[in-house]
Amino acid sequence: MIIDTYQTIASASDSYFIEKRSKFLSFALPITTIEEVKNYLAVYQRKYYDARHLCYAYRLGPKGDDFRANDNGEPSGTAGKPILGQLKSFELTNVLVIVVRYFGGIKLGTGGLIVAYRAAAYEVLSRAEIIEKTVNEEVTLTFEYPFMNDVMHIIKAEELHIISQNYNNDCEITLSIRLSKIEYLKFLLEKVDTARIKDLEQ
Repeated sequence: MIIDTYQTIASASDSYFIEKRSKFLSFALPITTIEEVKNYLAVYQRKYYDARHLCYAYRLGPKGDDFRANDNGEPSGTAGKPILGQLKSFELTNVLVIVVRYFGGIKLGTGGLIVAYRAAAYEVLSRAEIIEKTVNEEVTLTFEYPFMNDVMHIIKAEELHIISQNYNNDCEITLSIRLSKIEYLKFLLEKVDTARIKDLEQ
């Protein structure tokens, strides 16, 4: 069975709390690329330039395989790792969580820091709207013009999204389709003369 869904957040959310006079501001942001991560970090670093620490973690990709955690000067493993742990606990990906800490003058110790950063990530993710998205693939259909109506009937019936189309003697239509539906689309196209998915074995 192909798993072609994942959970992420619909929009940005924020939260804050105070622990022994240290103020923790937390932000959860939907992302799709490393470039977005870099841009967000630059924005928040400029905005909270006077904060003692700006720690973060993110997960990218349908399975969350691309991830990173950063302690930004806090003792190793006390900030980024617990933030990342909450992203995993919520089973979220394509999400960046930033936690900004303003030091209040009282040291929290490594255990206290882990609890505080974990709580900061938990609070902001609890406030976020969690949504499910599908993993889509782009595929290109090729067929001869006389079979246009047959192909368009399949596209309409399966509610497939057309990205681009080129109609000549040999026609091409590029679609966005859920990963798990590709094999079924191949099956449907077998009933239409000359129709096939380009670059896929029939």
